[in-house]
Formats: sequence, structure tokens, C-alpha cells
Amino acid sequence: MTTLSRRDLGRTAVAMSALSYSRVLGANDRVGVGYIGLGNRGDQVHDAFLEHGDNATVAICDLVPEYLDLAAKKSASRGVATRYTDYRKLLEDKNVDAVAICTPDHWHAVMFVAACKAGKDIYVEKPLSLTVFEGRRMVEAAEKYKRIVQVGLHRRSSPEIRTLAERVKAGELGQLSAARSFHVRNDWPVGIGSPADSAPPSREVWEAWLGPAPSQPYNRNKAWYNFRWFYDFSGGQLTNFGVHYSDAMRMMMQLTVPRTVTALGGRYVVNDNRQIPDTMVVLWEYDAPVAGDPSQRSTVLNSYEQYNGNGAPGNLKRTELEFRGTKGTLYLHNGNWEIVPEQTHSLPTKPNDPTSRDTSDWRASFKPAMEASSGKGSADTAFHSRNFLDCVKSRKQTNCDTLEGHRSNVGPLIGNIAHKLKSTLVFDEKSERFSNHPAANEFLHYEYRKGFSIEL
Repeated sequence: MTTLSRRDLGRTAVAMSALSYSRVLGANDRVGVGYIGLGNRGDQVHDAFLEHGDNATVAICDLVPEYLDLAAKKSASRGVATRYTDYRKLLEDKNVDAVAICTPDHWHAVMFVAACKAGKDIYVEKPLSLTVFEGRRMVEAAEKYKRIVQVGLHRRSSPEIRTLAERVKAGELGQLSAARSFHVRNDWPVGIGSPADSAPPSREVWEAWLGPAPSQPYNRNKAWYNFRWFYDFSGGQLTNFGVHYSDAMRMMMQLTVPRTVTALGGRYVVNDNRQIPDTMVVLWEYDAPVAGDPSQRSTVLNSYEQYNGNGAPGNLKRTELEFRGTKGTLYLHNGNWEIVPEQTHSLPTKPNDPTSRDTSDWRASFKPAMEASSGKGSADTAFHSRNFLDCVKSRKQTNCDTLEGHRSNVGPLIGNIAHKLKSTLVFDEKSERFSNHPAANEFLHYEYRKGFSIEL
């Protein structure tokens, strides 16, 4: 028997729908998709859309010719894609119905607002934005121009995760008090290396890559892929992996944005030129509904733990997420999951008494609070692209629209601010500002370089 990977399972699950569409739809019936950014994640998103026969790659845009060559080759069976190096020209293309924005984080907001103005529906990779202000402006743009948007937090479209969220919402785990997440990868000792600044291979391409970000010397590590380790272009691993975890926490626990955040960490052991921490812990307090009775409110304490100087697993189950309820704990890794019951007692805890240490009655009262269960599934991006294409046609809300993507990103973004200031910050959801630390509000956005704007 052939062993299938998780991605194979995801491909199999969507294959029938993709084939059925390709059989009945002609070229004129397909959604024309233009791709802006075809590097690592852009290539993966392109693959996820190519799983489905009811869309065509009509335009591709990147600064790297080899990326354009690969994308054109992959999509050739559905027609010739027009090539661009300027995203603005792609947005003018009348054959483009929807765009997939898979550029580095610092470009998302500028391209997103421009795409809204151009009347394109948008699939935008996570994290939605580099700053809290950008995220709110993107929510406003999507609402003003009535665009269908899917933010690339693709676990939201996993059938298994969606089912689990409903079970948790119904109170199956009891009342949740905490969730933990882990990004563990040992980068010690050299990490991404420490190349010196140098002249760029092309000054024109480097300037185009920088876009709205501050002008600075070229460094190989600040460009393709490794930009994630530098704050001018990314929120680090906290917004790279952590935003997926934040989104899953929000989905499972019915949360909006944190009310309190604090963080500690730093560059402790890895010897490279990164700016982001190699070791970090972020804590968030959220206002949460009581499981099974959303009219009642409670508090949950969630965390993100990043260990890049050691590769030991974060928990005994080696999962990226755990949710702790009064009846049981859910361990989640992509679409695979396990629920471990709590052993709860019906008699009050017996106080320690040196004259009578018999606890047999108390221990006999322990019983599993629920049944153990587990399952395997997929969080393949193809489920997410399928949902987006369906919503482009129906004009219904996607599984992760702009507001959901923004809310999931707020926690990681303000976590970075708390880390920079080494402070506990109180965040007001309505104003999206800090109420206890005026100086922290200066980190909610930055000044773009001349010529870049997200005005509506």
C-alpha cells in the first residue's frame, strides 16, 4: 500500500471538485487570477489554485525572471499568462478578476488597497499587514470597495479544524482557561549567517523590492525569504508562524483581540545578523465566552513560545498547539489532533493531615471527564483556495475575510511591541490603541517612503 502524505490527502480531497469544474467550465467561465509575488509561498499558493479547474493563471508578476518562468510553465495548460514586473500594470489588466498577493509582508497593504481600488477580489497571504494601522485600513478598503477577500490563514478551511472548533464551542472540552503554541527549530550556531552589506545585484530591483520600507543598504539576508528575520519587512516568526496559532486560538475559543499583552526574549544564542529573537515568550489575556453559554464571559491566558536555540518539542505530544479545558486537552498539529480527558474528582480535595493520610475515598472518586478521541486530517491550502473561488462567484463571505485576518494578526503585532518595550500593555479593541502606555502607540504604524500610500 502506498503511504499518502498530508498534502497528498489534501490533494485527493479536493481532486473530485477540481475535476468536475474543469470538465464543465470553458476558458471564458474560469476566474482569471493574477499572481503578485511567486517566490516560496507564492509558488505554493499558485499550486493550491491550480488544484481547481475553474480558474486560470492569466497574469504573473515578480522581480525574479526564474520565478516567472516556473509559474508560466506550471499554468501553461490553461493558457498563456501575461508577465509583469510592475504590480500596477497587472492590476490594470482587464483579464484579471482576482489577485493573489504573496509578497513580503511590508508590501501587503499598499498592493491590497490598490487592488481594491482596481476592482479586484483578493487572496492575500498571511500576515495580513506589517502594522495594526495597515490592517485596519485594509478592512476599511475591502468594505468600501466591496471586495471578496481571503487572508491566507488556511487552517480556517480545514474540515477537521472547523469541526473541532464547533465541538469546542459546544463545550466538549469544558471551560477553556489557556492555550499554548510553539515554534521550535534549532538554528544554532550560525542561523541564516552574517553576510556583510554590499552593492545589490541590481539597484533598480532592490529599490522596487524595498517599496514603502525605509531606504537601507542591500544585504542578502534582507531579500528573498530571509526578510522574515528583519523588522522593516516582517514581524518575525511571531507573525510568520505565530499568526497561524493566534488564528487557531481565536477560532477555537471565540476570541476577538487581546486586552493585555506582555513578552520577553531576545537574541540569546544564535550567531547571525537577524533582528528578531531566537528565544521568545508572549502572553496574551483575552476576554472569552463561557463554553456552551456565550452570554457569560470569562478570561483565557494564551501564549506563544519560540525556541530557535534548541529543538526539543514544546509539549509531550509534539504538537504546535494545545488547548486546556476543564474536561480535557486538545492537541492540534495542522489537521491532526488528539483529545486527552481530564481525570476529575467528585469529592473535595482532602487536606494534608499527618494523623490520617488515607486518601483512598478521594482518589476513588476520580473519573474521566470525557472520552478520549483522535483523528488525522489535512490543512492543505487547496481547501482555502477552493473556498475563495466559491465566494468570488457567490459573493459570500470567505472563511477568513479581512476582519478575521486583521484580528488574528493584532495579537502577534502587539506582542512584538510589548517585546520591544519590555512592558505589559493594555490594548483597547475599539480604538485599537494602548490605554496605559502612550509611547507604545508610536509603534502602530510607520512613515512610508515618498510615493507610497494606502489612502482610500
